[in-house]
Amino acid sequence: MLEFITITFFSILAAGFIVGIVVGLTGMGGGALMTPALLFLGVGEAATVVTADLTAAAVYKTGGAIVHKREGSPNMQLAKWLMIGSIPMALLGPHLVAWFTDDIDELNHVLIICIGFALLLAAATYALRLYVNLLRVRSGSHVVDDNPTIRVVPTLLVGMLGGLLVGITSVGSGSVIMIALLMLYPGLSAVKLVGTDLVQAVPLVLAAAVSNIALHGIDWAILVPLVLGSVPGTILGSMLAPRVPQSFIRRGIVVVLTMSGVALLDKSGWAPLGEEETHPMLIAGIGLAVLVVLPIVWGFLRKQQGLPMFGSPTIAQLEDPSYRPGLVGMKKVDDA
Repeated sequence: MLEFITITFFSILAAGFIVGIVVGLTGMGGGALMTPALLFLGVGEAATVVTADLTAAAVYKTGGAIVHKREGSPNMQLAKWLMIGSIPMALLGPHLVAWFTDDIDELNHVLIICIGFALLLAAATYALRLYVNLLRVRSGSHVVDDNPTIRVVPTLLVGMLGGLLVGITSVGSGSVIMIALLMLYPGLSAVKLVGTDLVQAVPLVLAAAVSNIALHGIDWAILVPLVLGSVPGTILGSMLAPRVPQSFIRRGIVVVLTMSGVALLDKSGWAPLGEEETHPMLIAGIGLAVLVVLPIVWGFLRKQQGLPMFGSPTIAQLEDPSYRPGLVGMKKVDDA
């Protein structure tokens, strides 16, 4: 066991702890942050990192799902149809990539490209989620409906897409599926939305982990510190969540996801970025542009909807499907 205690061990432990805190604070899927963090640490090949990340996620997501189930927050009927679609595709996804090539270097190259695009998709879907909620607030017609009629075919397709994405990249269970649920079932309250997504994510990431383990095995030197760091980090983040302004954290996450996605595509030698060299200044420039431009674009979108460019409704209000438009401008909240 002592051979595990290295600088790499503590680096993974720290990465797991920090990402765990963010997951606890925001509810965002850990894969979108954990996988690129481990890849940038250089602790293993892409397939090894994805497998360890999925296995750790199955552990720390289970605790959160149990809490939500005890509180009665998930819509189990909706979660059931999502799982029917996602679990088979999560099992199949890694094998589809393996059938593409049996060369380890080529497999690593393909996975890094897939993860890069998945991160950019996760960033885009989060921004889309906020815009959908903005339109909902301005329509003034929102009615809370925590037990909607299940739209079976669209829900199955969402599950299948999410399962394929998670099985291949470990990204998507807490970002892509969430925005799809919000658009299909806009009446779900915030707690039902999060609870349903979390409950369906446990068997999803577990199936993806099992399939990846069967193909690539498991690297305990990565998994052990990852679990040891992420579990207490998630617990701490959950405890801090009511006290920390969510909007600043989540805007930061969008910037990090975008930069990480571009950086991985750059690292993979994706053709438009050039195969011979990396472009750190380009990556930094994109991150700075997102950081500066995104709030301005968001302000103009708000203005088009008849709201002030900044202020109420805040990001936190927009993310709560039970928020009432009549409360706009009534008070200022901490995370405006």
